[in-house]
Amino acid sequence: MTDPLFLRSVLLFEDLEDRDLLAVAERVTEKRYLKNNLIIFEEDEGHTLFVIRKGRVKISRINSSGEEVILAILGPTDFFGEVAVIDAGTRSATVTSLDEVELLCVRRKDFLSLMHQYPAVAVSLLKLMASRLRKTDQQIVSLSTMDARGRVINTVRSLARDLGREEGDSRVINALPLQRDLANMAGTSRETMSRLLARLEEEGWLEKRGADLVILDYRAFEREFG
Repeated sequence: MTDPLFLRSVLLFEDLEDRDLLAVAERVTEKRYLKNNLIIFEEDEGHTLFVIRKGRVKISRINSSGEEVILAILGPTDFFGEVAVIDAGTRSATVTSLDEVELLCVRRKDFLSLMHQYPAVAVSLLKLMASRLRKTDQQIVSLSTMDARGRVINTVRSLARDLGREEGDSRVINALPLQRDLANMAGTSRETMSRLLARLEEEGWLEKRGADLVILDYRAFEREFG
């Protein structure tokens, strides 16, 4: 059975009582995927909600030109697949593992039952979906109104907010995604992404530490660019 303590860290379930978390844990199954494995394909039928216990996944779609557009990168305690579970429609995006991934799976009928039995789950889901809608709106504004530097900075801020961890005054983005994926998120070229990240390092905002990217003074970075 899935550890109820981990479920407590998932925003969907954080308001449940301990006994209710045990009931949720009994309805959860587990799956593992290797790095770069397809988890969900856009337009497939969807019958399962997924919660990430370990690793990161990439959410993407294919545009009219046949190019991949990355919508988000999610990490531990995040969830995906909720739209198709709620409306019984097809998947709205493709999901691919960026690392070795461990997922908790809740079947559609079990999740709908949980929302009826525990209204707090439904309220949390509404709040989280509203938050994602706001992020999508911000991404649209970024891609349509900002120059390349602004879009790169916005991408770094988004990753820091969603995947970063605090380290004193700094915020560390562990295992930074590939530059082609970062460029895709920022709507720019790989070369431009590399050049602008290097310039932000020269200006003293960022520092590369192996595969990690560090925002050296996160509060100052947010004041300057937020």
